[in-house]
Amino acid sequence: MLNNTIHHALVLNLHQPSGNLEHLLKQHFWEAKEILWALDRIPRSLWGYEDVARVHLAMSGTLLETLKRPEFQEQVYGITKTGDLLWQLQNTQIFNILGTGYYHPVFPLIPRADWSEQMQRWQQLGQHLFWRNQFNGFWPPEMGFCMEMIPYLKRLGYRYVLVDAEHVEPIDKMSWHEIRYRPHIAQYEGDEIIVVVRDRELSNAQESGMDFGWFEHEAHERTKWCNFEPLITTCTDGDNGGWFRNTNLSSNFWYVFYRQFLDEVRQGYTELRPTFIDDYLDKHGAHGRVKVCTAAWNTGWHDGVNFVQWTGSEAQKQALERVAQISAAFHELKNHSQEAQHSEHFQHVLSEAHWHLLRAETSCHFFWGESWVSRCHSDLDVVEQLLTQA
Repeated sequence: MLNNTIHHALVLNLHQPSGNLEHLLKQHFWEAKEILWALDRIPRSLWGYEDVARVHLAMSGTLLETLKRPEFQEQVYGITKTGDLLWQLQNTQIFNILGTGYYHPVFPLIPRADWSEQMQRWQQLGQHLFWRNQFNGFWPPEMGFCMEMIPYLKRLGYRYVLVDAEHVEPIDKMSWHEIRYRPHIAQYEGDEIIVVVRDRELSNAQESGMDFGWFEHEAHERTKWCNFEPLITTCTDGDNGGWFRNTNLSSNFWYVFYRQFLDEVRQGYTELRPTFIDDYLDKHGAHGRVKVCTAAWNTGWHDGVNFVQWTGSEAQKQALERVAQISAAFHELKNHSQEAQHSEHFQHVLSEAHWHLLRAETSCHFFWGESWVSRCHSDLDVVEQLLTQA
């Protein structure tokens, strides 16, 4: 290898559907505590590692909405202090907060008319909670991405978006390791954005459990022919699975893998370096043009192509079709009704209908086969009632 330094960007997705933590506290108390402790453990495990720890967090709007609510903070007092957690995540030496969709939708599966509102609502909440005006990186929920999203992301000021390596097609000539370990440029209708590529295999290992020695060896083997300083990006959920939820610190991601990684860096025993994506881009830039195929990340036995996890049954497809129909009816009423300009009551009804519509698009409504599809229909029923009232 011509360059010894290997940069590593750690990206964690944190999401809970609207009302889910409150439900778990009543029906599955231990599971709720595991999730809350998994969230609380993130900053707690990194205290004192500001010099080397670098973590990107994508937190859904519904999770942030729950954590900031005073009633919820009072409810979980004694388990964790979620207000303190949100304050600790403002530590910009350790954490880089990524923008995402408020209700965690798979963007290519929902109407394009709803994309901006899903993105903007998250930005408004993120700016308020994290005391900043700019978020440079965008996390597409479920890594569900299509090229048509690029103009929307650019209008909101995003510098880069994360995509899965399996869906990246080079336009310029590139080797296998150049595709995976260098950021690239994607363009759609005149708008350009940097795409940062997730290593799927190493992300799978991060999700299921790995030790640092194995990861270091794999990183060297995968990048040994690079004639540039590579960026390895691993992306997984950060609050699901025993590896992240385990309360036994000898069997937990942060204490078994990541703190050993940081200790090795401090002692000069490894060429791997945790990094923020922005810092890497500032120094090394993006190289080569690519196209990103419309798809998601891998889930269980599905590779993300055709979104089978979310569209595999007739019930899932019918629910998504109903989302599209009711979204069209909502926007037709909103854009063409003269009442909208004059009536406070009309505006209130539209506002209520809008958030129910956006919540109906939550990815979890479709992820679990048909078991949560009824939740999508429940929100859509409310939207229909409100539109009729309007």
